[in-house]
Amino acid sequence: MSVSDVRIRRATHDDYDAVVAMVEDVWADRGGDYLPEIYHDWLEEEGAEDTKTFVAEVGDDVAGIVQAVLVGPEEAWFQTMRVDADYRRQGISGRLNRASFDWARDRGATVGRVMIFSWNVASLAAARSSGFEPITEFRWAHPEPDPDAAIPEGYDVLEKPAAAWRYWTDSPAREHLRGLGLAPEESWALRELTREDLTELPALAVADGDGLRGSAYRSRVDERTGDDGEVRTRAEYAGAAWADLEGARALFGAIARDAAAVGASEVRVCLPETAETVSDAASVAGAVSEEPDFVLGIDLTR
Repeated sequence: MSVSDVRIRRATHDDYDAVVAMVEDVWADRGGDYLPEIYHDWLEEEGAEDTKTFVAEVGDDVAGIVQAVLVGPEEAWFQTMRVDADYRRQGISGRLNRASFDWARDRGATVGRVMIFSWNVASLAAARSSGFEPITEFRWAHPEPDPDAAIPEGYDVLEKPAAAWRYWTDSPAREHLRGLGLAPEESWALRELTREDLTELPALAVADGDGLRGSAYRSRVDERTGDDGEVRTRAEYAGAAWADLEGARALFGAIARDAAAVGASEVRVCLPETAETVSDAASVAGAVSEEPDFVLGIDLTR
């Protein structure tokens, strides 16, 4: 096969069986690939302006797939890159990336980003070879929703976007995450958090007698089907930052209450991957994901 034998086109629902066959052995030791379960809902409608899914076709074979999503006026998110095992190391991911980069550029994007599981060494290497540079890393905390979650004495919960923005702006968490937060437009995507976001999304801040001590915002609430077939409601939070362990305790208490108020049965909170932040979250929130996720980006103005 040569690069000239590869045809890049938009993915369709008719590609489902080929995509399932392509990913049937992906992440077999980690429960398998999620793509077959979500494919038909995940695929954009024909003519959609903000999303396009590309497949690489070699003869009658679907050799790879990737999706590009606009998550802001100048920001693109690339996700779910897969390449058939028989076609790896033959330039397929590069062709798919170039197609998605061109599509995003044509729509005004100046930066593109991707999230890769930290254990996925092959994907990290492929991303770097396509021009992506490392940006940051994050981890998830999973507190339990609780309408009666404890708030430390002397702390108040403020539903004030200006207060949440002020704390986030000056926080080490914002610096570590390079200003990125969860995108309300797309699950598993990050983009630059703006002050306007916090006027439109539910924002939380916690304060004691000395002033602001933490902040976060709820990016989305959605339903997901578990492995047991049960539908669960999940609330997601980002922009999580706090001053110290007691501030973390107050903030996670506020998050647990807010999640319960919207009927969530599951919660995940995006955290900067630092020893202090992760150990604080483990202390006050309990469950924390075992491994971090990496975010890489590429300059689309070049």
